[in-house]
Order: sequence, then C-alpha cells, then structure tokens
Amino acid sequence: MGVEWGAHTARSRALAVLRIRSRALAVALLPAAVAVVLLVGGSTGHLDGPGWGVARAVVTAVAVSALLSAAGIALVVARSRPAVSPTVPVAEESAPDLYRMVRDLADRLEVPAPSAIALTPDCDSWLEDRTHPAHGPPRPGSGEEMVGGGRALPTAHRRTPAAPVLVIGSPFLWWMRVGELRAVLAPVVAGTGPSAHPDIAAARRFVRGLDAAVAVTSAPGRGPLARLVLGGAGWVTRLLLRGCRGHAAEMERGVAASAAERAQAVDYGLRIVAQEQVGLAYAGWDRLLTRVALPAWRMGRWPSRLDAGVVAALTELSRRDRLAEGFASRLGERPACDLLEEPGAIDEATSLLAARLFHGGPAETGPDWAPVDWAEYPDEVVDRKWRTDAARLHRVLDVLGVTRGTPEPGTSEPDAPDPGASDPQGPTLSRVMDHLTVERPEPEPEPAPVPEAEPEPAQSGRPGADRADRTESDEDGEPSTARGAQLAARLSAELAREEAATAAGPTAPSVAPAGQGGPDLALWDDGALPLFPLQPPRTGRELLSDHVTAMVCCAAMDTAGAMPGLDWLDGPSLLVGGERPADLGPRVLSLVEEGDPAPLRAWLLNLGVRPEKPVRLV
Repeated sequence: MGVEWGAHTARSRALAVLRIRSRALAVALLPAAVAVVLLVGGSTGHLDGPGWGVARAVVTAVAVSALLSAAGIALVVARSRPAVSPTVPVAEESAPDLYRMVRDLADRLEVPAPSAIALTPDCDSWLEDRTHPAHGPPRPGSGEEMVGGGRALPTAHRRTPAAPVLVIGSPFLWWMRVGELRAVLAPVVAGTGPSAHPDIAAARRFVRGLDAAVAVTSAPGRGPLARLVLGGAGWVTRLLLRGCRGHAAEMERGVAASAAERAQAVDYGLRIVAQEQVGLAYAGWDRLLTRVALPAWRMGRWPSRLDAGVVAALTELSRRDRLAEGFASRLGERPACDLLEEPGAIDEATSLLAARLFHGGPAETGPDWAPVDWAEYPDEVVDRKWRTDAARLHRVLDVLGVTRGTPEPGTSEPDAPDPGASDPQGPTLSRVMDHLTVERPEPEPEPAPVPEAEPEPAQSGRPGADRADRTESDEDGEPSTARGAQLAARLSAELAREEAATAAGPTAPSVAPAGQGGPDLALWDDGALPLFPLQPPRTGRELLSDHVTAMVCCAAMDTAGAMPGLDWLDGPSLLVGGERPADLGPRVLSLVEEGDPAPLRAWLLNLGVRPEKPVRLV
C-alpha cells in the first residue's frame, strides 16, 4: 500500500510540474497564435481596415519578441549544466563483485539497476541523474551510459530514461560488512523504480535545468548587455522554479516513501543493525577528518588512506566508548571493501577528492602537496607541524623584539636583539613562557598602626601599590596580557600571509590513479573550493594555544626523549615512554589565558623537560 501511495504521489506531482512547463510554453505561443489569426483574417478580407493593420503589426512584433525570448530561455535551460556531485567513478572492471551485488539487489527489488557506481568521500549514499543534455550524449550505438570515464552497466535504448548513478559513501565500504552495505543500499537502489517513469524523469530534468539556468544567469563578471539579457532570462526561470518548488518537493517525498516501502522486504532485520553502523561511521569519519586529516592538509600533506584510517578510528572509538556490541565477532565477517579489485587505488582517489572538497588542495601531487602513509604520519606530519608552528612563534617574537629569558649557567646576558634578529641563545620554551607570564604580587603585609598626629605623606598610596604596578607591567609599561593578545594577533597575520601565498599557487589538472577514473571534475568549478570547509577560521587565542603547545612538544622531544605519535580520534599526540601524558591542554590554556605558568612548569618538571634548552626547528 505504501509503495502504491508513494508512486501515485510522485507521478501526480510530476504531472503538476509538467503542466507548469506546458503553461509556460502556452504563454510564449499565445502572441504568435493571435498574430496568425490576425494575419489570416487580413489575407481573407475579414479583418480589414487601418485599425486592424496596426493591430497586426503590433501583435506580430510582440509574437516575434516572445518567440525569440522563449527560444533563448529554452536554450539557456537546455545548455546549463546542473550541479553534479564530485565523485570517483568506479568502473565495472575494477569492482565486478560490487556491481554484481547491486544488480542482484535491484533484481530482488524488481527495479532497474543503476547505470553506474561512483564513490563520494562522505557518509551518505544517493542516486544522481546525469542524463542532462549539457553533460554530453552517450557513445553512439553502444547502448551504454559513460560516466566519469568508467564503463557503465548496459542500459536500454533512449526510448526509456537512463537509470541514475548510484553514489556510495566510501567510509561505508571500508567499515561495513557486505550484508550491512546491501541493507543500507536497499532503499537507495529502490529509488531507481520511480526514476524510470517517463513523467518523473522529465519533471526532474525540467527542474534541474531551471535550477542550473538560475545559477548561470546569476553568475557575476559579465558585461552590461549580457547582464541585461541574462537578467530577463533569470527572472523567468526563477518564476518557473518558484512555481515548481512545492510540487518537486512532494514528488521527491513520494519517491522516497515508495523506495523505503519497497526496500522493507530486503534484509529488514539487518537494516536496523546497519543503521547503527551508519551513525558510528559518521562519528568516526568526522573525528578522522577534523583531528587527523586537517592538520596534514594545512601543511601540504594529504593522507592517502583515509578510508583505511576510518576503520582504525572506529575501532578505537568502539574500544573506548563501547559503542558497538559484539564488535569482535562483527569484524570477522567479510568487509565490503573486498568487493573492490584494487581498494588501495580507490582509497587513494577518494582521499585526494576529500582533501579537495574539505580543504581545497591541488588536484595532483606536487612539492607542496604530497601524499603521506599512516606509518609516516608521526614523523612527516606531527613532528614537522610542531616544529613549523614553533618556528613561526619564534619568528613573531623576533619581530616583536622579545629577548630570551634567564641565561644558562656560564653564559652572559646579551644585549636585546633588533627586531627581526634571531635569538642568540636559540629558540627556547622559557622565552615563550616568560613573555606570556603575568607576575603576581606578593601578599600585602598588614600595615603598621600610624599615630593620628603624624600626617600621611602627600604621595603615599596603599602599601605595595608601586610594587604591584611594576609587576603587572613590563619595561615598556605594556601589560603582559596585552603582550599575549599582541602575539596572537601577529601569529594570525603571519599565518594568513602564508595561507594566501599557498592559495595563490596554480592548480594542476587532475591525474587519476592507475586503473581508475579520476574524480568527476569536468562539471566542477575549482574556484568554489573548498565546497565543504571543515572548520571556521581559528581565533587568535586558539592559534596562540596551538603554537605554545607545539613549542612544549618540541622541548619534550628534544630534551626528554618524547616522540611524536598519532591518535586516531584526537590527531597529533605526544608520547612519553610510549604513553600519552595527560592534562597538557588545560595547563597551556592557563598560561595563555591567565598568564599563570605554574601548572605548566610543574608538568614540565614532572616529565623532566628542560624549558631553558634550545630546540630544533624547521
């Protein structure tokens, strides 16, 4: 009953969309029809006279203008490229088992099989229609729909609409078992049934064409005449799109309801377990991207095995939080990535696409954009990131003219360096801590009683006031908290300049890995990258905390034998004796936000870190 109701709703709403298209065509043809009546009446002598002649001329001019405008708008709608999600196409030769599973699933659901399969670096799956004329015609006489360079599944001739492309979230393939993936894809594949209906397919193409035309007509950077012409076309297409919006939304709800009801008969019990794994996969994927991948992307390295990393991250998440019951027995089943012939090549392609979507990196490997394996991550990313941040911190201190702290025994106090000069004693953690420290005045002693007859000195104030004023200010009279804010502002400006210089570099064309089609970039505007930024810009305080933490880690590695490490859920981590030391973050915040170095000094003393020793920077 639910299948029939959803399909009926989708068809009725599709007809409503097509009626709007027909009405728009009728409005465009109405002046021409009136002009034909007037011209025929004049030629037969029934509508003769001066007034009818003027009417014929005016109506004919209006009809010609309306027809030309309608033809132009139709051309814009037909040639505009609808938005297509950037994906990594999977050819059938590289995943025959996956294609076979999808075909079998479509047969069980009694719906057409998808025309092709593609992967997206996200925790989602959907059907995507790529049959718009602007995307290019299929190969003549092949009976196949070519998508993203991969050979698609055989489809019927053009008398029936081509089935849409099945887009699968790549984390699902690596984390889920084969049965779980089939259960998750069942309602998605079931959506190809309504998509094969001619009315629904035509309505979808019309709405997607209008949406693409609105984007084209709203694009900036055109001349006055082009803006005028496209402005009129944009007004008409926006009017039509507003009229179709409600019907199109109800049509898609009907399609979704019909597909969900049809999929109830396929692996219903397993679908409940699979949906739990979807939520778990999303949580681990988000942590992996924001905590692990993002630090590497920011320094010009992209992890080449993100999908394999999500398995490690989710395993660690399940171990810590006990989110998955029967976890060990589940891992004994066949993973869905076994359905791929070369999972490593596909993982690398989706990892590069993820870097482009979420960070906006280049399309191919270069000197400043290189892949990194998980085994090399601690040394190639973590160590380098900390030392780069520490070097930036000391460069800013040099520009501010900040001197080093207390000299080591046996050395003399040098003169203050000029701004921009390097620290003569080398970069030390003490230099940073001393600059951010706010000295607290000693407790004020109880004032001695003063005889009433003795007059109070004219310049005297509260006892200890002068000493407190001196300790709360540095030599130049600038409060230490203000020095921290100034340091944070300088770091933000320095980092912004570095990122602007990196973004100004040329973007090379995409290069596909061996045996695989590259991402679908022909319909992808590189100027809009990143499409899905992971985090908003960091504040000055956050940047300062990150840089001070990096300096602490460098000092621990160089003076206490600590090592850089990778935590799958928290990202870069410091290892002392093979274990992560606790409570470093709050102690750094105490120094940065309150100017109190005591908690951090106690932490350093406990681990045997020498803050006065110079550290190695990049």
